[in-house]
Amino acid sequence: MGDIRRRGVVALGVTGLVAPLALALTAAPAQAASCTTQKGPYQKQVEKFLGRPVDGRQSAADCKATQAFQRRHGITPDIGYAGSVTWGVMDLMNKQKAVGNKPNKDGKCPVNKGRIACVNLTLQLSWIQDGKKLVYGPVPVRTGRNGYETRTGLKKIYWRDIDHVSNLYDVSMPYSQFFDGGQAFHSVGLSMWNPPGSHGCVNMTGKDAKKYWSLLKNGDDVFVYGRKPGT
Repeated sequence: MGDIRRRGVVALGVTGLVAPLALALTAAPAQAASCTTQKGPYQKQVEKFLGRPVDGRQSAADCKATQAFQRRHGITPDIGYAGSVTWGVMDLMNKQKAVGNKPNKDGKCPVNKGRIACVNLTLQLSWIQDGKKLVYGPVPVRTGRNGYETRTGLKKIYWRDIDHVSNLYDVSMPYSQFFDGGQAFHSVGLSMWNPPGSHGCVNMTGKDAKKYWSLLKNGDDVFVYGRKPGT
């Protein structure tokens, strides 16, 4: 998010997702890092996730596969170590995938508001529903990091700016739809699993942010609930 050029409104925060889980965005490292020969505490879990032989031992092939995953999602250091951050991202992906096409199975996002955009911070997922009907999603999102948490509760979209630029952070925020004191849905050119997260906004892929732009309007409800892991 960023400062909003609108009378009486001051934006407070920044930053917005991927497409399907298999289509994560890439982030090229500045320089190639060496592969570690050390096995990590989550070696077997990481091996299983990557389709590697699950033997709990670090091989050169294991390291390269883990390192490639880390580079796709901006996980540092990208040395192929099966640590807690890397496994945390993989575990979240597994949980997101398990949701399938029933993101509001727990009924926590209101079904009596008509069209509403829902954000589950715990699973880092968002979707649009109309009553009990799923309109779009669920799609992975990237919400506020520790200290810049995306605020929970029922809100409304109050301002939209398709080509917004944050003067506060000097970043482009395409397809911005503001819903809470400067926090907004908007697209970013990062993996949705890139840690540690945004400065409060709900980051989305360009594809998903554009779709949200077409489906939502000023006055539509937004409901944010849960708690992002690590915040």
